[in-house]
Amino acid sequence: MTEQHEAPSGVSGRALQKDIPQATVARLATYLRVLAMLADDGVAIVSSEELAVAAGVNSAKLRKDLSFLGPNGVRGVGYDVAKLRTRIEDVLGLSQGHRVVLVGAGNLGRALVGYGGFRRRGFTVVGMFDSHPEVIGLSVAGLVVCDVADLARAIDALKPTIAVITVPDDAAQDVCDQLVASGLQSILSFAPCELTAPETVEVRRVDLAVELQMLSFETARNAPALPEIAHAVSGRIAHRVPAHTAAGHPALKHSTTSHSATEPSSKGSVVTP
Repeated sequence: MTEQHEAPSGVSGRALQKDIPQATVARLATYLRVLAMLADDGVAIVSSEELAVAAGVNSAKLRKDLSFLGPNGVRGVGYDVAKLRTRIEDVLGLSQGHRVVLVGAGNLGRALVGYGGFRRRGFTVVGMFDSHPEVIGLSVAGLVVCDVADLARAIDALKPTIAVITVPDDAAQDVCDQLVASGLQSILSFAPCELTAPETVEVRRVDLAVELQMLSFETARNAPALPEIAHAVSGRIAHRVPAHTAAGHPALKHSTTSHSATEPSSKGSVVTP
């Protein structure tokens, strides 16, 4: 039987949260995703090396990240997938789930509401709002789009913990102000502009254009050399390394790229992940 060490008695996820670096929090979310996939595949025990490879980090970093959760695995055996998953959910504040309201019933907003992955990860969209007369009253994934003019009253009734903004740039700050005035302290914005909020409010911004620009940079950086340069270089290499040797070398067959997680924003700040 595999012994699984639990976190110290009386130490909750909330108690541990203050000591966990923000970069580690971002990676914990990645570990949680991998653990969910392993659980779906019926895997009961996973080694640190296996979990690290699946998450795209080195095993030493993974063990250091998980050390913030208290004792978890058994040396030489590994981690109990179900228990480690529950532990990370507790630390990330997912144990009780979250109720989410979304403001902006355009194409992006409707796509987000229809995404089933949120509910599987503990996020339930309980309300959707818009100001356009042609959109108000429509049914989207079982939710009726309500008038944003009723936002404050609806928030009082729905008791959401997180709000998502998918409105145009010129309306985003006003929506943010309404959400803050209604008591929301966690906001995710897809609007391209930066939002101003009190220090007590956590705002994260996802700028899809910036993400595409970053991909463009990576594509340009990793693009093949110009044909004439590539030809000249390959000609020189051909005199030094036999073609069959280069093709058969194990190190040249496979390569992996590790991406470090971005840090979550600090209180009251706005960042682009």
